[in-house]
Amino acid sequence: MCVATVAAQESRWSGMNQQLVEYYRSGRYAEGIAAGAEALKVAEATFGPSHSNVATSLNNLAEMYRPIGRYAEAQPLYERALRIAEVAAGPESPLVAATLNNMAEMYRTQGDSARAEPLYRRAIAIREKATGPDSADVAQALNNLALLYAAQNKPQEAEALYQRALGNYRNALGEEHPLVAACMSNLAELYRTQRKFSLAAPLFQKAVEIDEKTGGPNSARFAADLHNQALFNADQNKSKEAERLYQRSLGIKERIYGADSPALVTTLGNLGALYAGQKRYREAAALWQRELQIEERSLGTDRAELAGPLHDLATVYKKMGQADEAAKLEARARQVSVKP
Repeated sequence: MCVATVAAQESRWSGMNQQLVEYYRSGRYAEGIAAGAEALKVAEATFGPSHSNVATSLNNLAEMYRPIGRYAEAQPLYERALRIAEVAAGPESPLVAATLNNMAEMYRTQGDSARAEPLYRRAIAIREKATGPDSADVAQALNNLALLYAAQNKPQEAEALYQRALGNYRNALGEEHPLVAACMSNLAELYRTQRKFSLAAPLFQKAVEIDEKTGGPNSARFAADLHNQALFNADQNKSKEAERLYQRSLGIKERIYGADSPALVTTLGNLGALYAGQKRYREAAALWQRELQIEERSLGTDRAELAGPLHDLATVYKKMGQADEAAKLEARARQVSVKP
């Protein structure tokens, strides 16, 4: 391949990576998977199968599969990326650290803390050595490990990591950066689950102010803040305010991601739970049916992750007196829950 052709392919590959960032940010994962697979082919043909850029493309493609729960497809991509990166870039390179962090995120979202934690810790150690213990890169991995500890009901360990990550972000990026807001929101969420509302409230509010200022009132970050504030209000039995915030968050997400995006699932589920708690069963059923349909399109119709939505939907059908439909849903929930 001549130099000019290689340069053209390198430019094409770089452009494809920029497009992948946009697909990821906008939740267009199906388009991202197709584009990521093409970028991987270009990288392999241009740089060779063992080049660090191939590891980057493998990482990028895996990151498209992970948010929609297609872990069986993401995992081998991460593993190959790690093998290549360790040789091509070195075992203590930023690329290795990024791959470890992404793999850990995959395991965390699957509830596999035994696999996730050592990967986070190795990523933190690499980044501390490469960028110093107070860097924003270190803060990212600290924040993610804190999310893992929060899910394991280890609030003291999680809080310490969030506080350290927040300090890093503030020092490295300033008080008004979106990553500062994200870390604040995570810490506030930890306090919410412990019912430490007086500690959570100012953090939630500050996160909203930062994200509205930096991203605008129709941004994905702002929608996430509204969702978290809805949870906060629901916990304090402020149902009307919680409903308003959920609906506003859902509307923003629909405009950004589309009506059928997996990015809507959590808000649909939580708003449905709010309605069910108010005995507004038909409204809850409509939301949970929509949640189920999105998950089926994203994951397939026989995944274990569908057991929860199926059970929730069965519960409200019982409440509405539709026993036969509820029994079918419960039977299907049992069937998918035993699949590997």
